[in-house]
Amino acid sequence: MNVELKRKNDAVHFEGTGMGNITVQIDGSPEIGGQGLGVRPMEMVLMALGSCSSLDLVSILKKQRQVIDDFTVSINAERREQIPTVFTKIHLLFKLTGTLDAQKVAKAAELAVKKYCSVHDMLEAGGVEITYSIEINGNVI
Repeated sequence: MNVELKRKNDAVHFEGTGMGNITVQIDGSPEIGGQGLGVRPMEMVLMALGSCSSLDLVSILKKQRQVIDDFTVSINAERREQIPTVFTKIHLLFKLTGTLDAQKVAKAAELAVKKYCSVHDMLEAGGVEITYSIEINGNVI
């Protein structure tokens, strides 16, 4: 796997390009010259965890013929104060609406997060506590 970052201004705004030539804008915090022109790197880590888990969760549920009308994941994280300010805890809240069997969603989420998500395993190996919860049609299961 290869990606490339290219500096876009005289501050800390970069454009990242993946293997499929899809780009993403990355910027730093205002304290180091960021201008709000992109996602911060640690936000991207959370997005990577959320998307890795979500892609697998949706894929598993589709194979089980579950009907997903809407899907979001909210991710909340805590970081330590000392530098480097790594994550210590991350919580994912999967919110689904549709015609869904709660037991199937619960099992699929367990597999998606803890078995298939490579990002989860890398973060957990680094000592990050990762938890998740599920909401189906407005009800927490």
